[in-house]
Amino acid sequence: MRPAGSHFGRHQMRAEVSVTSWTPTAMHKPIKLYLKRIQQIRGYQRGDQLPLWPEEIRCAPNEFLRSALFNARNRNQKRRYLRQETLSIIGKGRITYTGEELRQDDATIWLQLIQMASDTTLGAVVEFTPYSFCKAVGWTPSGETYAHLRKCLTRLQASALAFYAERTKHTISLSMIPAFCWQDESTGKPLPRYRVKLAPELAALFHGQHFTYLHWAQRRQLPEGLATWLHGYLASHQQPRPLALKEIQRAADLTISRSDNLRRVVIKALKALVDAGFLGSWQINGNHVAVVRR
Repeated sequence: MRPAGSHFGRHQMRAEVSVTSWTPTAMHKPIKLYLKRIQQIRGYQRGDQLPLWPEEIRCAPNEFLRSALFNARNRNQKRRYLRQETLSIIGKGRITYTGEELRQDDATIWLQLIQMASDTTLGAVVEFTPYSFCKAVGWTPSGETYAHLRKCLTRLQASALAFYAERTKHTISLSMIPAFCWQDESTGKPLPRYRVKLAPELAALFHGQHFTYLHWAQRRQLPEGLATWLHGYLASHQQPRPLALKEIQRAADLTISRSDNLRRVVIKALKALVDAGFLGSWQINGNHVAVVRR
C-alpha cells in the first residue's frame, strides 16, 4: 500500500473494507453489522482529510444531524434567507448560519459530496457528471433533476457557517462548499462534468469521532423530510432517549402549529423508518416518542 495520505492508499484501503454489493434486503441490515469493517479504518485521518468509511455508509458531524441546519420543512414552503441565525439544536454545540435555508434535499447532496471528497484532500476539486451524481443519490436523471441538483449546489455554495463545539476549542467559519462550477462561461452551456470544492476546515468537525455513520440504502429509501431528519438524529445516538414531540418540532424546524397534525407527521415518518429497516419498533407515550433500533 502507498504511504498514508496518498489518494491511491486511501482508495485501496476503502476498497479493502467495502461491503459486498447490495441485495434487496441489504437496506434492512443494521449498521452494527458493518462496524467491524468500520473499526479497521477508524482513525485513518490526516489533518486535511476526512476519515474513511465503507462505500455503503455516509457520514456527518453529530451536530449537523441534531440541529436545524438541514431542516425538515415541507418542500412547498418558501425558503427563508437567514442572516447570522443561531439554529436550534438538541444537545451541545452551536451553529450560526447565513444563507438560504437548507433542507433535506440539500443534506442528500452534501452527504454525497462528502463521500466523494473522503478519498482525497479537502480543498481539491471533486468532479462528477450530473447523471452519475443523480444516480448516486437516488434521483432519476433528467433535465429537471439536473436543475434541482444545481440549485442545491448553488445554495450550499452561497452559505456561511459558524460552528462551535467543545472539541474544536474555537469557532470554525466556513462555507458548505466554497466553490462550484457547472457552466462554460464562454458559451453559457453546461459543462459535461461539474466541479466542486469542499472546505478544508471541515476536517476539524470530524476529529475525535464526533460523527455519525448513516446507512445510505436506508436513507435513499426514505422520503426526504422528517423521515430523513429523524434517521440522522436517531442514528447519532447509540441508545436514543425518549424525545418530546415539541423537541422534534423545534430541532427539525417544523412550522406545524396543531399538535394533532404534528403527531400525524411524526407517526408517518416513524412508519417509514420501520419500513426501511432502521427501527424495530416505536411508540408515543403522551407527548414523547420512544424507539427501538434494529
